[in-house]
Amino acid sequence: MFDKFREECGVFGVYGHPEASNLTYLGLYALQHRGQEGSGMCSSDGKLLHLEKAMGLVSDIYSEKRIKRLPGHMAIGHNRYSTAGSSILKNVQPIMVNFSLGSIAIAHNGNLVNAMELKAGLEKEGAIFQSTSDSEVIVHLIAHSRQKNLYEGIAEAVNKIKGAFSLLILTETDLIAIRDPYGFRPLSLGQYDGAYVVSSETCAFDLIGARFIRDVAPGEMIIINEHGLKSIRPFAQSRHAFCIFEYIYFSRPDSCIFGGQNVNAIRKALGRQLARESAVEADLVIPVPDSGVPAAIGYAEESGIPFDFGIIRNHYVGRTFIEPKQNIRHFGVKIKLNPVRELLEGKRVIVVDDSIVRGTTSKKIVKMLREGGSAKEVHLRISSPATIGPCFYGIDTPTRKELIAYTHTLEEIRKFVTADSLAYLSLEGLLKVVSNPDDYCTACFNNRYPVPFPSTKLEQMELF
Repeated sequence: MFDKFREECGVFGVYGHPEASNLTYLGLYALQHRGQEGSGMCSSDGKLLHLEKAMGLVSDIYSEKRIKRLPGHMAIGHNRYSTAGSSILKNVQPIMVNFSLGSIAIAHNGNLVNAMELKAGLEKEGAIFQSTSDSEVIVHLIAHSRQKNLYEGIAEAVNKIKGAFSLLILTETDLIAIRDPYGFRPLSLGQYDGAYVVSSETCAFDLIGARFIRDVAPGEMIIINEHGLKSIRPFAQSRHAFCIFEYIYFSRPDSCIFGGQNVNAIRKALGRQLARESAVEADLVIPVPDSGVPAAIGYAEESGIPFDFGIIRNHYVGRTFIEPKQNIRHFGVKIKLNPVRELLEGKRVIVVDDSIVRGTTSKKIVKMLREGGSAKEVHLRISSPATIGPCFYGIDTPTRKELIAYTHTLEEIRKFVTADSLAYLSLEGLLKVVSNPDDYCTACFNNRYPVPFPSTKLEQMELF
């Protein structure tokens, strides 16, 4: 329904607690925003792995009966949004297999740019794939390794994959966390009641009352078992390439990622920088809820223009709904957003959103504010630079041809969305807000991709 980049995935794991599955359920609940298509959980009682997964939301999947089928003191879980592979149950993670070294389950947040090439090579060697998820490639690489033990086999396997990966691996006796050497996706380590916990975001630690210890470092492999925690570095050293969009849109505002920077604080700072770059006379600053709220507050604080909620979001819209037979204008947006006419009527309004992808939703929102809210002027401000390139590192994005900023000028976009004015945050302004700006991937704004692609991937994704 909404013209946004789509979530990637979320992972959560626990080692050393008798209620590992219950804690993992709560962790996945906190990470629901990172994927809503399906969820899975795998636990270990020290001897056997136990797996449960289904399509749907976390709250709908995990009943008390289902969690009882996941015994043990360690568990990993995964919320899925498909960036690679179709949306079907066999692609829901964790992926669990049995092989010569025992049983193993993998949960993966990210996307592998060389998955198809690796898969073709593995199939020539006799590998049979049960899903279309790129994550299954990692399982086969581990199983095909001839290293003397599982840890070395895992290290060998992850050195063959390219792209973004924050991985949780569960064996009968170990919980293993791995983050790719670029550090594209966040991954954090914490402690709860003597147990270790690992999560895509720290908001999951807050829910269960866990203490944040540190980020899993880019290029780090952490092994947790009865001997404690061991950290190794199986990768060659690389530049960092943290996904800047985690701050702009994906991560929950209450999370701290990439070195402990709070997401909400960053988003407010983006709004303040946007106000400095693109001031306009107006009576009111309003956000496109919910993702535009922190930036709109920052814009209002910097500009001195009053802030209010001029658009109200219906939080109870399901994944599907029955559309009326008669043609209701802008129905797709109005089912979720509604203007407050009494607040907007006759006002010059600044509308703050986090991004524009195709522009179709922005156009409907502007028209809705004019027609339903009777706003006198509508000035659209975007708290990120213009998106001109797709992501290949774990975010589901349109092809380049579908990105309105790639195919149209700023003035053409303004006319298309029918705003009185339109301004994006500059890339320079964006990087002023974050610490260590050279550590971030900004490929969707400047087409500078840190990990090169095989030629087949370029053709498949219409990159050039």
